[in-house]
Amino acid sequence: MELSQATFWMAGRLATNCVEISNDPSSLDKPGFWAVVNTFEGQWFCARFANVIDAPLPVAEWQPIENDWQTSQNQTVYQKNVEVIKEKIAAGDIYQVNLCRILSSKSSQSLQGLANRLQADNPAPYASYLRLPGLEIASASPELFLERKDIVIKSTPIKGTSKVDNFGDKDRAENVMIVDLMRNDFGAICESGSVDVPRLLATQSHPGLFHLVSDVVGRLKPGIKWSEIAKALLPAGSISGAPKSSALKSIAEIEQTKRGPYCGVIGFVENDQALLSVGIRIFWSTGDDQIHFGTGAGITWASDPESEWEETALKAKRLISIASGVLV
Repeated sequence: MELSQATFWMAGRLATNCVEISNDPSSLDKPGFWAVVNTFEGQWFCARFANVIDAPLPVAEWQPIENDWQTSQNQTVYQKNVEVIKEKIAAGDIYQVNLCRILSSKSSQSLQGLANRLQADNPAPYASYLRLPGLEIASASPELFLERKDIVIKSTPIKGTSKVDNFGDKDRAENVMIVDLMRNDFGAICESGSVDVPRLLATQSHPGLFHLVSDVVGRLKPGIKWSEIAKALLPAGSISGAPKSSALKSIAEIEQTKRGPYCGVIGFVENDQALLSVGIRIFWSTGDDQIHFGTGAGITWASDPESEWEETALKAKRLISIASGVLV
């Protein structure tokens, strides 16, 4: 595609006329409106747009996916990997790991029409659409990675998923664990004493399921650059695990498949303002005639392998049905 065809939409803002693309997060300190993607593996896509207006995403056609979806881990493999993680937890190597699998199907069409369908049938607070050379994303993300308003920042990690508004001890313990991780990450870039948790273990309703969420807030230290924010916070704790460094090592060993923009960050930065979502509930394409969708679950010592597999299926069910034209 031509650079002139690049498009970004999020939070009612439509960006067109892309004038610059950078793979360096320090570019975000330059003035202007930047659409941002950071993959789970750390690759940056920073696109500066000259035209930004308040408008809905233009409507495009979407042909339902009729091909089968293939998974990077079938149920047997996924459940065995849950046991591997539990062994690592028992050995004291880690406390929690987010274990993911990637669903893929054949499709060469633009995802803009799918983004329209997601907004209609699965509205999400951080829904977005991005089209750049070599990367297209249709997101129905429910999770806030980072909101910035001047020096005040906020993150709302999700940990806990259920069909009903009822969460057990495992979900609550996991949420608190990730909140502690995020508080520690915020502490590296925020003023001493400013990091707080004004909301803990709240229930949030989404189409077809419920999530357990918490808020972490803080005030940035003077002179903090975007590259420093990225270094301190990425990847998000809710989609990696704790301790983060050990969890990332375990993910690389066990999954053996790159997540790409799934579990990364998607959003925009405009000077000292930003809205960045966690890249979950997303469809993406890299121009290889394939459409991908990721799903996962947080694994702890209390995890039941079959239940964790069922959680990944629950998270995928409604979104895959929308892409396939058979809404459930």
